[in-house]
Amino acid sequence: MDISNKKHFLTVKDYSVSKETFDLYQDETLDMLITYPQPSIENLGKYYESEDYISHTDNKRSLFEKLYHFIKNIALKNKLNLINSLQPEKGKLLDIGAGTGEFLSVAKNDGWQTIGVEPSEKAKSIAINKGVSFVERTTELENNSFDVISMWHVLEHVPDLDTQIKELKRLLKPSGTLIIAVPNFKSFDAKYYGKFWAAYDVPIHFWHFSKTSIQLLFEKEEMKLEKVIPMKFDSFYVSLLSEKYKSGKMNFIKAFFIGLQSNWIAKKNFEYSSHIYIIKNS
Repeated sequence: MDISNKKHFLTVKDYSVSKETFDLYQDETLDMLITYPQPSIENLGKYYESEDYISHTDNKRSLFEKLYHFIKNIALKNKLNLINSLQPEKGKLLDIGAGTGEFLSVAKNDGWQTIGVEPSEKAKSIAINKGVSFVERTTELENNSFDVISMWHVLEHVPDLDTQIKELKRLLKPSGTLIIAVPNFKSFDAKYYGKFWAAYDVPIHFWHFSKTSIQLLFEKEEMKLEKVIPMKFDSFYVSLLSEKYKSGKMNFIKAFFIGLQSNWIAKKNFEYSSHIYIIKNS
């Protein structure tokens, strides 16, 4: 990764696993941040080796995990309603980074033909027990074969961003819909917590997006950003983790008010903690 022409933005720490520090550099042309240095593919796995990496487990051990899964169940219903509103005639759905398979499971039960991709064998084994089907990699799949492709908080984890976007273009039907959900480094909670903002999640988040960067990156592949939808729950979840990183403990009350403030400010500037981007072939 060449960062010679990039502006240093912030130095942040991996609070979850390694406790190492990483730098964020700003690509001012694309209005996005880049994690540096980025771990090699061979070493990347060790940065996910945490029992607290919550999307790879169905654990409900703590109040935080119970709260996470309660909110996730609400989010699952919202995701299903979203894809059904975008594609009323249920067809083929690909979920990249499917985790433990909850989204594909509810979509399959609703009549969608589903397939997933998930690099974590631990998460995948949980999903398979729910009846979710997988391929090892998307290169096994045919051109223009999916009505909906989703990546729920996954694009920021992809080492080769340009190749991934080209692959999404290849797989999507001309009439299909791409759904991308990612954190927003321009939100109030990101600015408030700074180097403690949990959604930086270095080094497993390679990229940190804005609305502008998503639009420009997909325009390069002749895909059009049609709609941006806020993820209002994320400001509370991220603030709670950020409080833990900042003070060593989860301050539920303070995190709630920071999350609330972030959403309130975003009503005016539309810079929510995370966004869902609806993208079509142009």
